[in-house]
Amino acid sequence: MRVAPVADIKAKFSSYLNDCRDGPVVVTRNGHAVAVLLCVEDDDDLERLLMAHNPKLRRIVLEGLKSIRETGGLSEEELWAGVDSDY
Repeated sequence: MRVAPVADIKAKFSSYLNDCRDGPVVVTRNGHAVAVLLCVEDDDDLERLLMAHNPKLRRIVLEGLKSIRETGGLSEEELWAGVDSDY
């Protein structure tokens, strides 16, 4: 993992884009981390990254996990009945 100041990133952006293939590049301003350059290999990588940082999706997943703990979740039959009713 590399660490570089924003001024250096701005001056050599293409080089740092290549460098992030080997691992994240931490961007700093006044000595403090402010961003990270990550390599995205394909659309799936991008989708996973965006989903991982989506507060609405995170809230939905946490609410679902809480519901499963409290109720035991759905049986397989209930799941497929719900799927079938949507189509």
